[in-house]
Amino acid sequence: MAAIDVPLPDSVHVITDPSGDPRTAAPAGAGRWTVPGAEVTARHDSYGALRLVLAAPGPEGLSTVALRWRHHPGGHRPALVLGDAWERSYGELQWRSVQPERPLPWYWLSTDPATGGCAGLGVRTRAGALCCWTVDEDGTTLWLDVRSGGLPVLPGDREIAAATVVGVATGADTTPYAALQELCAAMSPDPLVPAQPVVGCNNWYYAYGQDFGPDAVLRDAATIAEFAGDHPVRPFCVVDDGWTEGGGSAPGGPWDTGLPGLFDDMAGLAAGIADRGARPGLWFRPLLSRVPTEGMRTDTGAPGRIPLDPSLDATLATVAADVARFRSWGFELIKHDFSTYDVFGRFHPDTPHEMAGAGWRLADRTRTTAEVLVGLYRTIAEAAGDAVVLGCNTVGHLAAGLVQVQRTGDDTSGRHWERTRRMGINTLAFRLAQHSRFYAVDADCVPCTPATEWRLNRQFLDLVARSGTALFVSVAPAARTPQTDADLGAAVRLALDGGSPGGVEPLDWLGTTAPRRWRTGNAERTYTWSQPWGAWPPLPL
Repeated sequence: MAAIDVPLPDSVHVITDPSGDPRTAAPAGAGRWTVPGAEVTARHDSYGALRLVLAAPGPEGLSTVALRWRHHPGGHRPALVLGDAWERSYGELQWRSVQPERPLPWYWLSTDPATGGCAGLGVRTRAGALCCWTVDEDGTTLWLDVRSGGLPVLPGDREIAAATVVGVATGADTTPYAALQELCAAMSPDPLVPAQPVVGCNNWYYAYGQDFGPDAVLRDAATIAEFAGDHPVRPFCVVDDGWTEGGGSAPGGPWDTGLPGLFDDMAGLAAGIADRGARPGLWFRPLLSRVPTEGMRTDTGAPGRIPLDPSLDATLATVAADVARFRSWGFELIKHDFSTYDVFGRFHPDTPHEMAGAGWRLADRTRTTAEVLVGLYRTIAEAAGDAVVLGCNTVGHLAAGLVQVQRTGDDTSGRHWERTRRMGINTLAFRLAQHSRFYAVDADCVPCTPATEWRLNRQFLDLVARSGTALFVSVAPAARTPQTDADLGAAVRLALDGGSPGGVEPLDWLGTTAPRRWRTGNAERTYTWSQPWGAWPPLPL
């Protein structure tokens, strides 16, 4: 396999007004294109990557830039194409035949099963634009969304480092999975990877934020420590939603106290988790407030649920103070959640063509939404110090290098196996190549609850443990049996070892969204994900 020198695009097209059509930019010298009010520059770095810089000094601003290549990298003609997701994936990742209008966020990889070759392009992590590709029979287009919210960005005299494009092309001796690993490595020159395997427990999938207190948390801490035994790497016990007022519905801050009368002593709770042999972790939602707060947005929200604007210094100061407080309480893992939803007002299932809707605004229109999000993630990372940072509902391609662990898919379920099958297996298979190249991948919890069949969950447990990715379990006390305890103990210790030597690799992923055949080490394992009735078309909660 080999990285390629990314050629200059054949044409560049610019959208200033979000409601208008693209205008073709005029070439103005090698690697430079202009339209009235905007300029696009492309320059190669010493590695053959293509750095894209935008300027829009005028009052009209800039919304989108499209760069068109009328060919495919390495002369490869795609037969099947794989893309990524904007933030978490929602069970929709898959190889498909060429679909010219299909949005492919961040990167794409193609393969031709008849010849075995692969080729693809992507943008380096922490780009200054929200980047999306389209691939057709004649070539490929990169769409750079540089809006501020849903309005044109107004950078003034500042240049926008929009993206750096990298690519790979491989021969028949390289599997598509290995080619994707190479592409991910090229996109992420400075990954932030945890020093030890990340393994732990989280009560969300049996408690769902309701009817639990410190005693239940400490019981879970003792349980996960029991599963770990005397392993030198200690597991985490994460206090999820439910420790503050409004718990169970992903409430907002302030995050300065726990639920009165129940979680009154958060520092004492962290110490109690540590005393039981686990490492304390804590969940919070940084960009939502239950009370009027400096930095709140005025264009959206409802009483008691006020989103904060991450483009404001006041918001970043609040978030940094919250994270520093959690560290002072003794928590060693910080899980931040819902920031994508609180910025954009929606999740992104089925991969829409853009993250932001039209019209809404961030307070600071001089920066792109992508730049603002990177600033938020950097604020959290710096405030967390040596704590492990886990991003959930964050834009992974922008958070890479600023989180050690990333929840790459939507929620699994302690109520319905079908949701775990659809979300957990899909994100593990199709984003596994990002593991240790962007961050540690977290495909979400393996539930062990009375409502779900252990025969199926134990297979998911086995696969995640072997993969070496982050393993979190959600174990209802009522579901514990000698068999579940034996399975969980073996899996937790394997995951704490770092998984099976050589990890795992999906083998039948070219033809399904939920691969059954996996290479694990030097062997092959087949898992059975179906319930007696097969897959259930509705998506249960």
